[in-house]
Order: sequence, then structure tokens, then C-alpha cells
Amino acid sequence: MTTRPTKRRSGLARRAMTLVEVMVAISVLSVLGVMAWQSIASTVQARDTLDAEDELQQSARVALQRITRSLQLAWLTSNQTTINTFRTVFITEDNSPVDTLWYNSLAHQRLYRNTRESDQTEITIWGEPDPNRRGAQVLLMREAQRIDQLPDKGGPIQPLAYGVKSFQVRSLNSTTCEWQDDWDTLSIESGQTNSLPRAVQLVLIMLMDDPLEEGATIERAFATTVILEYGKRAECVPGTAQ
Repeated sequence: MTTRPTKRRSGLARRAMTLVEVMVAISVLSVLGVMAWQSIASTVQARDTLDAEDELQQSARVALQRITRSLQLAWLTSNQTTINTFRTVFITEDNSPVDTLWYNSLAHQRLYRNTRESDQTEITIWGEPDPNRRGAQVLLMREAQRIDQLPDKGGPIQPLAYGVKSFQVRSLNSTTCEWQDDWDTLSIESGQTNSLPRAVQLVLIMLMDDPLEEGATIERAFATTVILEYGKRAECVPGTAQ
């Protein structure tokens, strides 16, 4: 018995892809790949930018919080007859790009039991060149555990922030209600002898790498105003001179 070969339907006939169809498929896949790569690259770049911004803001926030806490409890003793034993001061110097502060505070925290320390402390804040970023400063803080006759010496030094472009400080005079760049409780000519400002304004400008341009930097500014608990209350409206 012989079997007759079946004929394949023309609609189901198998045929190989032509060269044109292969080229079209490759082109479509290439376009889809480029679009996917651009989307992934944009997502990664946005993530890196957000991470850099978050790290910068965190660094600035921590630095300003530490300074704010100690400034809020800035303190001067009313006893001026013991200057050979200890001296309390509140001094700000208008320097470029980072202002310098010397002051005493009641914000010290004792970390170890039975140590001969109290809440009184000496604090100095200043800037030095940043070894990791050209044209930037490192904001430093010195805190001495005990007050002595040398208010600008002694105690461990810790960095507050890196990549600082500038740090500016202004003090509010409670009598004139004017913001002053300098304050010196040791200067008789200044009229600020043993007198604290009512408030202190802090402006911190920091640098971060530009994610869109290699070698470029972006500036971010942070500002806060600190009310001094032991400062004399203002006798006029701030911003208006008598």
C-alpha cells in the first residue's frame, strides 16, 4: 500500500528570514537597548546626585547643630577678680573665608564617670585649608573640659565639616539692634566688655562635586540664627538703630 505525500498549506509554509528583516530586527533591538541604557544612566546619575546632596546636608546640619547647642548656652562670669585663675570670653573675628569664634559655654557633657569636669567649657571654632579639596576649608572645633586663663588653648580638636567655602558669623547688639561682624568682650573700646550678644547668625557655605561636569563644584548655603539664653534682651526692634 503506497501513501501519497501530503501537501503543506501555503499559509503555513516555513521560510527563512530575509536579510532586510534581520537588519530591521537588529535596528529595533539597538534602539531599545540605547533607550534602556539612557534610562538606567539617568537613574544612576539622579541617585548619585541625591546621595551627594544628602551627605552634604547631613554634614552641614550636624555642624550647625553642634555650634548652635554650645552657643545657646554661651556664658560669661560676673566675677572679674579671678582673671589669673580663669577667664570667660565671647569673641568673634571677621576673617575670610572662615570667621573665628572663642567663647565659654555651659553645654559640656561629661562622658566618663567621676571625671573632674562640669558643664563649663571653652570652645574655639576656626578654619584651616582642606587637604582633600582645593580652595576649601575644614571647619574645626576645639573644646576644653575645664576653663583656665587661656581661653584659646587646650582641649581636643575635632573637625566639624569638610569642603567649606565660607563660614560667616554676625552678632546682634541688644542695645543698637544692629548686626555686627566682630564682637570682643575683652575690648574696652568696643563697649562689649563682659556682655553677650542677644543672638548670633551663622551662614555656612559648602562645596560638592558637580555630577554633570567633571572638575566643577556646586555651592550649597545653610543659615541659622541662634538666640543666646544668657544674652541681654533687645531694647529695640532688630534692624533699626537708635
